[in-house]
Amino acid sequence: MLLVSIINPKNTFLCELVFLLNMMINNMDHTNMDHTVSSQPSSSNCRQFVSYSSKSNTIFARRRRTELRRMKVLSNADDSLSNKRRFENTKKEHNDNFPCHSSVIGRRREMEDAVSIEKKFVDENSRKFDFYGVYDGHGGSRVAYACRERLHKLLATEIDIENKNTEEMNWENLMVESFAKMDEEVNETDIVDSIGSTAVVAVVSDKEIVVANCGDSRAVLSRGGVPVPLSVDHKPNRPDELERIELSGGRVIDWNGLRVLGVLATSRSIGDRQLKPYVIAKPEVIVNKRDDADEFMILASDGLWDVISNDLACQVVRKCLDGWTCRRRSMKEHHKRTTNNPAMFLTELAMARGSKDNISVIVVNLKH
Repeated sequence: MLLVSIINPKNTFLCELVFLLNMMINNMDHTNMDHTVSSQPSSSNCRQFVSYSSKSNTIFARRRRTELRRMKVLSNADDSLSNKRRFENTKKEHNDNFPCHSSVIGRRREMEDAVSIEKKFVDENSRKFDFYGVYDGHGGSRVAYACRERLHKLLATEIDIENKNTEEMNWENLMVESFAKMDEEVNETDIVDSIGSTAVVAVVSDKEIVVANCGDSRAVLSRGGVPVPLSVDHKPNRPDELERIELSGGRVIDWNGLRVLGVLATSRSIGDRQLKPYVIAKPEVIVNKRDDADEFMILASDGLWDVISNDLACQVVRKCLDGWTCRRRSMKEHHKRTTNNPAMFLTELAMARGSKDNISVIVVNLKH
């Protein structure tokens, strides 16, 4: 007699319990059969029973190991299918494997990050511009979500105005003006007094890469195998930021880390009305001319950068883009999934390294 279990193959404990019960029942059946043949078994029968029981246990142990391996494969396949569907939705939206993104709640109770990918958000004078943004909210998700919906539209409007007045675009002015208007919009309501968001955005064309950063999210370019920072984190202990805060009448207090007025761990953000004028929404802008050696760009929230260096992140993405796969058969589907989405691989690696924050990553393949 065998117990038949219809359970989730991921629940290893229940599966093991069913196997143990099956072993006990079968041993009982064999014992009863032996007693039926002889109520007082001879020493020869005892030896035969012990031998048979030992052989039976070996068979069941072998079956158990086989079944556990099967459950592991099913579990991996199920995860792969789920993530494959999620990734396929991304492919439909962007028509190719890149750019790809991954955003996870991590070990936080709430998801406060937001990401934005807007292909061809501006198409002017036969030039196409793509927009990418990562927004790391704090105090709530309201400002980050507002940035996701509005910042690229504000920038597109500024670009349109600029194109009417001049042939060349002043990217620093465009970004600063767009961020200022975004800050004004979110600060119009009383709800965002203590809510804010960092913002790192990139505009990519065939000639240049423009990055604007406000806060401690980060953008990194891999050029010829070398990681090139496209932004500098705005931290209260950065000498120029500390000086600016103190000159405006604020203080940096060590309260579970250095914070503006002992509250905020970043010195620039959109929103955070109660911390103005010490915390500002003015971005730093870096313009890079495109180069044939450009490989890819990573934009991510500090949930990634707190535990993974620029160099390691670039190494991981490069291996994914090179088609790095694991040789172990049981991991084949898993690596097929993650190598197709290096952003997902980075979020998983950050989680494994103990990141305690929300993690959001965008990877843009500049060779694609």
